Amino acid sequence: MPALTFTQWLLCILAGLGVGVAKSGFAGVSLVHVLVMASIFDYKASTGVVLPMLIIGDICAVVAFKRHAVWKHVARTLPIACIGVAVGAWLMTRIPDTAYKPIIGWTVLTLVLVQLWRMWKPALFERVPHSFAFAATMGMLAGITTMMANAAGPVMALYFLAVGMPKLQFAGTSAWFFLIVNLYKVPFSLGLGLIGKDTLLFNLALVPTIVAGLFLGRWLLHHVPQKLFDGLILAFAAIAALMRIGLF
Repeated sequence: MPALTFTQWLLCILAGLGVGVAKSGFAGVSLVHVLVMASIFDYKASTGVVLPMLIIGDICAVVAFKRHAVWKHVARTLPIACIGVAVGAWLMTRIPDTAYKPIIGWTVLTLVLVQLWRMWKPALFERVPHSFAFAATMGMLAGITTMMANAAGPVMALYFLAVGMPKLQFAGTSAWFFLIVNLYKVPFSLGLGLIGKDTLLFNLALVPTIVAGLFLGRWLLHHVPQKLFDGLILAFAAIAALMRIGLF
């Protein structure tokens, strides 16, 4: 078990709640646990600390939202995302943390701007979201960013918004997609030495906070209007991107 201060444990509890809320459909909230864990642990090491927490959240989310999944969108993005995970694992052995952190931030920020443009000029994007090229591009970005920084939540959120997915289908489809991808990531993280006995005990201690966060997120999901939901997703994604770039 990592030796943490009282304040750090409070931050970790907040991160666990963030995982649960994010897995209920508010993908942009993933900035909470990503940034908190990166501030407590080394940025690259934090990816291995967070991964089992994400899997726990994914399992709970699948149980809660499994009947709402749209499998055609999982099928369109998952295979290329798995390739992206392998690419991301390779990049983690080549690129310093200080270099790939802003790269991910700029990528997500670019996608947010594209989504805002699509909402402003929808006629320009009528065919793009449903094309194979768009799905493959988003799947590849999701695979790379989830392996390198557990940052694929905003990427896939933008894809699901682009195809016009209602919030419950958003939650169900996202749950299955990330459960499969995160389980696929485990051998890569083990190979990089990012998961160990101490980190797993730490994850076990935070299970109640993840479950509590999922219930909180599910309540919010049923009480937040669709347009506000879409706006919150974009806002969280933009904030996460700006923080990774280092603007604040």
